[in-house]
Parts: sequence; structure tokens; C-alpha cells
Amino acid sequence: MMPARGGRVTEPVYRPVLAARRGELEALGHLDGVHVPLVAPIFQLSTTDVSTVDSLGRLPAGLLPAVDVSALPDGAEAELARWGVPLMPVICLTDGERRLAAHGITAREYAGRAVVRLRIGQDRAGPHATNAVVERIWRYARLAPEQCDLLVDCGEVGCRADVRAVEPRARRALEWARRHAWCSVSVVAGGMPPALSRLPTDEPVRLCRWDWLLWQRLADLDVGFGDYGVASAAPDVEPSADRLPTVRYTGDDAWWIYRWSRRGGRGDLRVADLCRALVSAPHWPSAGANFSWGDHEIFRRARRVAGAGSTANWLAWSTSHHLAQVLAALHQPARGGEPRSGPPPPRSRAPRGGQPRRVG
Repeated sequence: MMPARGGRVTEPVYRPVLAARRGELEALGHLDGVHVPLVAPIFQLSTTDVSTVDSLGRLPAGLLPAVDVSALPDGAEAELARWGVPLMPVICLTDGERRLAAHGITAREYAGRAVVRLRIGQDRAGPHATNAVVERIWRYARLAPEQCDLLVDCGEVGCRADVRAVEPRARRALEWARRHAWCSVSVVAGGMPPALSRLPTDEPVRLCRWDWLLWQRLADLDVGFGDYGVASAAPDVEPSADRLPTVRYTGDDAWWIYRWSRRGGRGDLRVADLCRALVSAPHWPSAGANFSWGDHEIFRRARRVAGAGSTANWLAWSTSHHLAQVLAALHQPARGGEPRSGPPPPRSRAPRGGQPRRVG
């Protein structure tokens, strides 16, 4: 990760931006204890209710999430210190004075830290204007830059052209970031398409992980990595009527999308068929069912020893594997013991169950 001013370097930490849905929370709940300190989730909430607060309170010990309530109006719901759950506030450059003060109280109540989220697509300003904004944040939240993790959010990157367009803007933001002694600096982007319903069914479809490619292109700046998990950075426009069994399986530099309609209307048979195709594919990890909790659940369905599950379960399995895959890639050393700039390319043998389709 980018060292703070003074040369301090922090342990690589993965920062996924998640919507706090049941599947994503379930995947985090099954994180291995070794991985818990290496994941710092950012929950982006559009609404809050008791179940969300309760779910955050049931996360594994040592997992301290950050919560972004910028979509909520000012009021008690947006004052995170009232939730009674250990967390870090996410501070946005557009937050008003009252909200900044409330976020500062939350930060001091728990970890003594906050996440500052700079959206390069929305927070358009030069370095002098951005300096004025962050100085205002520190003044009203009563936080020092050393208490803040900077998240440079590049938003949706859905193709190679997006990567080429976003990279120079990200570099300018990261160059500006070096002027301040942030606790850490990470880049986050989302490469998953907003809708999958137009993809072919009954065959694995390969989608490039453009967010991962963007981070690789910024590897010379030594910044941390974040993404949107297996979800899109754009608003969810997936048709509600499309409830085919779907697994979004993360590979080295691509996702493999499995949407299954075989065997008619029997959900358990369709999911079993999907999972059998997946566990026989070349992108199935060498550790097999032991790679993650999600992989274990997929393997159980392939063996027909568990039921079909639901959309929340499929999201949970996909997210669990994704977390393990990203952590393995971030902490895999290259030759000479130096950190890797990226994972090796995937093997080319086609999965059983159909020749893989490439999209993007």
C-alpha cells in the first residue's frame, strides 16, 4: 500500500464496497480467522433498519466495517454513534458540517479512525479546492489525516476504454493524496456489469475483471485494492423476474458467470447441474472445497447433499469465494519475495458443460 508520510507501510488490506445484503453479510460471517484482519469492508447503505444494524453486530470479532450513510437524510438514522455497533464512519466530500461533526463523534467512540471517500467521477475539483474540502472535514470532524484511510473510488469501469479514461484521473488523485499523511490510500472500482440477464445460459461466460486490471496498471504507485465484490458499481437494474440460479465465480483476471436453466423448473436439479459444471472447470481452485466456505457450499450442491438455496445463498457463495480469491492474489509473493502486481493468467482448458463464452 502507499506508505504514509514518514515511510510507514501498512499490511495489505482488501477494501470491498458492499451493499450489506444478506448474502454478503453471510459470506463475511464465514471468513477464516486468519483473513479477518485483512478485510476492511465498506457498507454502502441506501436505507437502514434494525436487521442491518443487528447483522453488523454479528460480524466476526476483529472485523471493523466502515459504513457510508451519505444516501440517507440528516437525522438519528445517519448518526452512526447511536447504532451501538463498533464501526468506522465513511466521510464524503459533500457532507455538511452537522454530519461531519457526527462522524467525528463516531470515529472517536470506536476505532479513532474514519474512511474518507473521494469519488473521482463526482467530486470534480482541482488540488487546491480538494485541499480546502479535506481541511474542512478535519476541522469539523476533529480528525487528523493520520486518522483517516483515503478511498479513491473510480466507480464503474466496464470496458478497456473505461480503464484508459479513468487511469489518468486516478493518478492525479493519488498524486494529490501524497501531500497528506493518510493512514492508508486505496483505489476501488467496480467491473461487474449492472445486469446479467442478457448473458447466455447453461454455459460459463467469461467477463474481464476491469477493476482488477485498473489496479494492476496503478501498481507502480503501491496503493491498496478495493472493489464492489461480485456486484456492480452502477445501480442494480437486473430484472426482478430473472431468478435463474446464478453464480458469479471469480478467477485470476476474470469472472465466470454461471446462469443455469437446464432440467426444466426443478431448482434443486438446476443448481446441482450448475455446481457440477463449476467444480469440474479449470478455474475451480486446486484446494477445491477447502478454498472458502462458499466453495464448500458449491461442492455440497454438486454432490446433491444440500438443497438449491436462494438468490441470497448464491450471492453468499459467490462473495465468499471472491473474498478468498482476492486475498490469495494480494498476498501471493512474486519472485524474490516482492509483492505481486497481479495474479497469473487463467488456464485455457474449457470447463465441462459447454465451451466458455468470452464477453468483454
